[in-house]
Amino acid sequence: MNLFDLKGKTALVTGGIHGLGMAMAEGLANAGAELIITNNTAEPLETAIQQYKSKGYKATGYVFDVTDEVEAEKQVEAMISAHGKIDILVNNAGIIMRVMAIDMKVEDFRKVIDVDLVGVFIMSKLVARDMIARKSGKIINICSMMSELGRDNVSAYASAKGGLKMLTKNLATEWGRHNVQVNGIGPGYFATSQTEPIRVDGHPFNEFIIGRTPAGRWGDPEDLAGTAVFLASDASNFVNGQIIYVDGGILATIGKPSNE
Repeated sequence: MNLFDLKGKTALVTGGIHGLGMAMAEGLANAGAELIITNNTAEPLETAIQQYKSKGYKATGYVFDVTDEVEAEKQVEAMISAHGKIDILVNNAGIIMRVMAIDMKVEDFRKVIDVDLVGVFIMSKLVARDMIARKSGKIINICSMMSELGRDNVSAYASAKGGLKMLTKNLATEWGRHNVQVNGIGPGYFATSQTEPIRVDGHPFNEFIIGRTPAGRWGDPEDLAGTAVFLASDASNFVNGQIIYVDGGILATIGKPSNE
């Protein structure tokens, strides 16, 4: 089990203030990592930091926008100065705008791309400098099933997440020689506060997801923790440029699972 031990490691999780980001951060903390959590506003970040600390985790918060390269560079330098190093980067910060492509404003399309793709590039580049110098590092990009599939209302999000899949592979190609592994996690449909309104019995989308998923259920946020720990630990030292889809099997099947 030493392969999965993160004691002495520092993990930076962008946007890890609730939901899936928090679940992954807690998984890393349970494996021994010290947490650095970021958000673009202070109040929800402080609430999240107190929640981490109440569970016995060591966590520090930094407020900045991941799309602001100048400010992000200052904050990453401050993190390394305060914590000594960043061993693990989880690029979790992201947004989604549910608008049909024909109606979407170009500035909104660009905003989603900026946060979900360009922000990841900025943070990865800044953190990787020290990782490359130390010849050690793990970067985990939070992709999506929309890295592979399209659906109504998410053209900008899917474009960003499809690009993020290829950015992951390209960064893995460039940085693998420096013992920096860059991989991705693609979550399926999870039971979070955001999906609560559509997870009620009888809701068409709830029935669709349960029927479409071989596991026959929505994912629990804790289902992501093990994959995050694996990709952050020595257990994945020869895994590079891969996207692991944690989706209950949705991408593995073309039709509704049998009831037998």
